[in-house]
Amino acid sequence: MAEDVTEDRILGGQVLIRQPRAGYRAGLDAALLAAACDAGEGERVIEAGCGVGAALLAAAARRPLARFVGVERDPGALALASGNIRLNGLEARVSVLAGDIGAPFAVLGLEPFDAVLANPPFFDDTRALRGPAPAKRGAWIADDGLAAWIAFLTKAAREGGTITLIHRADRVADILVLLSAKAGSFQVRPVHPFADAPAKRVIVRAVKTGKAPLALLPPLVLHERAGAKHTAEVEAILRGGAVLAWA
Repeated sequence: MAEDVTEDRILGGQVLIRQPRAGYRAGLDAALLAAACDAGEGERVIEAGCGVGAALLAAAARRPLARFVGVERDPGALALASGNIRLNGLEARVSVLAGDIGAPFAVLGLEPFDAVLANPPFFDDTRALRGPAPAKRGAWIADDGLAAWIAFLTKAAREGGTITLIHRADRVADILVLLSAKAGSFQVRPVHPFADAPAKRVIVRAVKTGKAPLALLPPLVLHERAGAKHTAEVEAILRGGAVLAWA
């Protein structure tokens, strides 16, 4: 194994991934996105911008009767993702392919999916933060903007299919407006660092052509002020013993 790559276990040791030592590394957001996937038997799931495959493989481990495809534009991350699929023996129902989210979904030549997952880059304005390290830029900066990501996600979902993404809480209004052109039946789960602190993340789920009223779900609290690093609920999610359920 190359010195610039580490080998790490996630989902309570169920999934083994190789990822860059110094570049963008899979974290809590990927774990939460995987836990939010509820694909059933025979359903097809696509993750836009899958990186090295942490969320993709964790979701596949959680949902053994579904099939998964990851799309990634970075050749290094794509190679690691492909290797990670083999490392976990999931070649029969997980695959990855090269693709740019800034391009139309139709370019991939795939049929729309039952479920779409994404952890889009959190920034689309380089003036909004100090420039990230070059190895992390692709994961932090959405070159084509959040609108391009939402357009890809809605095209990738079939009629009645679900779209699930995790993003900054302060972009929830933008996310809902962009999704509302093609989707509805929104469910929003705020993610708070502490019970007494404002939400920093949201997990948003929509149904393509859905018409149900918006539902604001109970929050997920990540940490306690004292004691364990994570709350019991989050620790169970990280170890694969719990899911993020939808209404």
